[in-house]
Amino acid sequence: MKKVAIIMGSSSDLGVVRKAADVLRELAVPFEVHVYSAHRTPEEAKAFAQNAREENFGAIIAAAGKAAHLAGAIAANTTLPVIGIPVKSSTLDGLDALLSTVQMPTGIPVATVAIDGAANAALLAAQILAVEDPELARKLASKRAADEAKVLADNAAVAEEFRQQ
Repeated sequence: MKKVAIIMGSSSDLGVVRKAADVLRELAVPFEVHVYSAHRTPEEAKAFAQNAREENFGAIIAAAGKAAHLAGAIAANTTLPVIGIPVKSSTLDGLDALLSTVQMPTGIPVATVAIDGAANAALLAAQILAVEDPELARKLASKRAADEAKVLADNAAVAEEFRQQ
């Protein structure tokens, strides 16, 4: 199975990206986690992106806040799918990171999830890998069914509580 790379621009983003790692672990998808900055370690970020395919990665998740150029810098140096997670900061509540991540020029696509949307980034990465992996596709379908069952159980409990009024 291909691996997923989770890259964050700063170790302060670990609280957000940990959710992606948890989802990938739950689905038994191999992954690595790294800290590379588009601005402070541009050569290392570039080298990682350029070598990712040869290192058996199938998708890359890149999380960054504020200027949030990491996903774009990674995408500029690989043709693997890149999923950007805009990270909420104290400055503009993550709107700056969202706009930086989603406004990529033609030819350098970056899929973008919600601000702090690490779980969805991991699920999207797993779905990309599942195109060629039937067992992973089954795990994703099972997770969806479990999520649906939980919502329906919550609905029944809430409806029952308010039925008495």
